[in-house]
Amino acid sequence: MKYRSVFDIIGPVMIGPSSSHTAGAARIGRIARQLFGRTPRQAHIEFCGSFAQTYQGHGTDVAIVGGMMNFDTHDPRIKDALKIAEDIGLQVRITTIDLQGEHPNTAWLTLKDEAGTMKVKGISVGGGKVALLEVDGFAMNLSGDAWTTLVFHRDHFGMIALVAKVLADHRINIARMEMSRKAKGQDALLLIETDQIVDGFVGTQIAGLTNVAQVRILPPL
Repeated sequence: MKYRSVFDIIGPVMIGPSSSHTAGAARIGRIARQLFGRTPRQAHIEFCGSFAQTYQGHGTDVAIVGGMMNFDTHDPRIKDALKIAEDIGLQVRITTIDLQGEHPNTAWLTLKDEAGTMKVKGISVGGGKVALLEVDGFAMNLSGDAWTTLVFHRDHFGMIALVAKVLADHRINIARMEMSRKAKGQDALLLIETDQIVDGFVGTQIAGLTNVAQVRILPPL
């Protein structure tokens, strides 16, 4: 993980006590909510490693639930997130798992409502920085630091060129791109970070391309 300034090393403005266990957890929850597109009705949170050992004392549980309700890292409501979740009908289940070889600050989130289910894996790497490494079986590396467009599509020749052309037509520069697929010719994910805003109109054009199933546009957090 690269740090761009001294402020990244100092850490974010946040509700304490820990930038990795509290602020990082809130960002994981918030990015997961962005990917899901809404506040879920049910959430199963699985903590691994250091998260599993200290999540209650460090407030990792309230932080990640607060993030799922779109609370920022410095939002004072985070400390009451479990109660607020109960009040709005968000059912939360928290368990711990022991998986060898995982990053010490790892969380798996399964978000559900009547419209669908999504499972993501996130890690907190320190200083409030995070990476979401998996969504519904697709490998990725999503930091939440830049405008990010995720294109879920059928693996087919020319898809990258088609999406890139839509962005180029709107003078949107690609900063980073990665591709993940489950099998040749099957479901795939194209993740694109851009220097400019990708608005809903551009997203609709991408969604209208042949073989595209879904588009998610995430602003930086």
